[in-house]
Amino acid sequence: MSIPSSSPANVRVDAWLWAIRAYKTRSAATAACRAGHIRVNGNPVKASQSVIIGDTIRVRESGWERILEVRRLIAKRVGAEAASHCFTDHTPPRPVAPKLGLPQRDRGAGRPTKKDRRDMEKLRG
Repeated sequence: MSIPSSSPANVRVDAWLWAIRAYKTRSAATAACRAGHIRVNGNPVKASQSVIIGDTIRVRESGWERILEVRRLIAKRVGAEAASHCFTDHTPPRPVAPKLGLPQRDRGAGRPTKKDRRDMEKLRG
């Protein structure tokens, strides 16, 4: 499926985020706007706000922020490859978290005590 050659004049921010596959459902994109997780050009927006080409959209999800620049307006959901042509992703790479090994117990040491379990939970975070 390709992107239609005639792009719509204005597209709602929630519809655009759904169309580029940032959210699985449009209602999830609307809820994110309502919760303040979406910012256009640095300002929190309502789901009904229109986006224009060149806008910078910041999407906060699970403690991480994606920075997207609008390159093309689309209102219909398209395939992942076609959707990637509609935005530029300026998100910095995520820092690699150091892998902490789980504490090793002697085989046959039995069930951990309550104190052992608390200590293991502290290590896991």
